[in-house]
Amino acid sequence: MPSIGETAQRTGLSVDTLRYYEKIGLLQRIARDAGGRRQYEPRDLSRLRFIQRAQRCNFSLDEIRQLLEFKSCRDAARPEVARLTERKLHEVQRRMADLEQLGRELERLLQLCRGSDCGCPIIEGLDTSD
Repeated sequence: MPSIGETAQRTGLSVDTLRYYEKIGLLQRIARDAGGRRQYEPRDLSRLRFIQRAQRCNFSLDEIRQLLEFKSCRDAARPEVARLTERKLHEVQRRMADLEQLGRELERLLQLCRGSDCGCPIIEGLDTSD
């Protein structure tokens, strides 16, 4: 069974993150050897991969905790998982709209800058001393 260092290397997570996940209950208490060193079992590595995939989908640690709880009763939890995922999708879509608006604003500032011979329209556009 891999140690905490080997598990960190395999997963790309830091040792501190692995300890933290155990501390907050995202990982069940990790088995220890006679010297007290953590020994990660295949189920622990599988759970870590689940957590990492959920994070890539932008789920928070609290949401991941919910997903892990739902994992044991998948059929019964399906509507809740769908609602949680739908909320996450709406959050992502709102952020994407905000980023598109930000992109348009930055393009506008660049156009003002390129069309100006004096001063700095970008600084002036950001410096709203109202």
